Amino acid sequence: MLEIQADPRLRLQLIVTGMHLAPEFGLTITEIRHDGFPIEDVVESQLSSDSRVGMAKSLGVGLISMADSLRRLQPDIVVVLGDRYEIMAAAQAASLLGIPVAHLSGGEVTEGAVDDWIRHCITKMAWWHFVSAESYRRRVIQLGESPERVFNLGDPGLDSVRRLPLLNRQEIAKELGLKLGTPFFLVTYHPVTQAVASPGRGFASLLAALEHFPQATVLMTKPNADAGGRELAEMAEQWAAQRREKASCVVSLGQLRYLSAMQFADAVVGNSSSGIVEAPALKVPTVNIGSRQDGRLRADSIVDCPEETSDIVAALQRVLSQPFRQRLAGTVSLYGDCNASVAIRDKLATEPLPATLAKSFHDL
Repeated sequence: MLEIQADPRLRLQLIVTGMHLAPEFGLTITEIRHDGFPIEDVVESQLSSDSRVGMAKSLGVGLISMADSLRRLQPDIVVVLGDRYEIMAAAQAASLLGIPVAHLSGGEVTEGAVDDWIRHCITKMAWWHFVSAESYRRRVIQLGESPERVFNLGDPGLDSVRRLPLLNRQEIAKELGLKLGTPFFLVTYHPVTQAVASPGRGFASLLAALEHFPQATVLMTKPNADAGGRELAEMAEQWAAQRREKASCVVSLGQLRYLSAMQFADAVVGNSSSGIVEAPALKVPTVNIGSRQDGRLRADSIVDCPEETSDIVAALQRVLSQPFRQRLAGTVSLYGDCNASVAIRDKLATEPLPATLAKSFHDL
């Protein structure tokens, strides 16, 4: 967005939706404004629900509201990132209105989340595809998209690792009101929306595993708005409240504080994509728990384990071991060189707008 905003060839129109508008999830629209982005429209879509029915209804509300918003704003291109159901609403509305969609981070696989099939649905609605790795480019083409419209430019989420002036250890500790001892674990656990078991079961195993490291400082961020998230948020709050000297639970850290904390973490723990994408770029090890991120490319700094307490403890012990830590300096990011935003901006500015969104299925 910064690159688009600064480029005279382009004009940024920003629509804010979903969890950004919910106090329950930190009301992060305030951070968007603080970062200097003018907001063209706000699309209320997030129902106060914690169920699959709520997710489905939120998608429907989002589609209706997005259609009205895009009809009013009349953009030439709608740019969407990722795999959330709120984003599918934007892609659906744009497609039905005949507005070309540029999709970031297509072709990836997350077998443990409904995000997986949502991402592939968005791929079929999109005209341009900005993917983060060559294997993901091949997968988008396998889905029938023309190779000439699929570009491997890296993951723009990594650009902040290079660009942001991250806080030092003392500054981030002051921001958090938490002394960063050793080991320091940065924990995020989201509902596994494709799992049969209750989301609380896996998280309970994680919390029990953390008890095996009584000296650890734990900074925990709350889960997203998927079904089952409220149960996990309550569990996280209660656990941290009983360990105030060593643990903290926050709704949202924001990008600067999150990456600043991550750079000093002895391990990123949980099932968030940030442990797969951003942590390796900072040479920080990840304990990735369960199936939520199954299918994503893995750097050598990532240790996968089942959602069982003993397995999580063993994985944490492994990433804290001296032999493992000695190898971290050689970690190579598999999601680009932290400069994707410039390349994406240039494609948006120079690719000709299609006369029609009719496209042939590209057979292999």
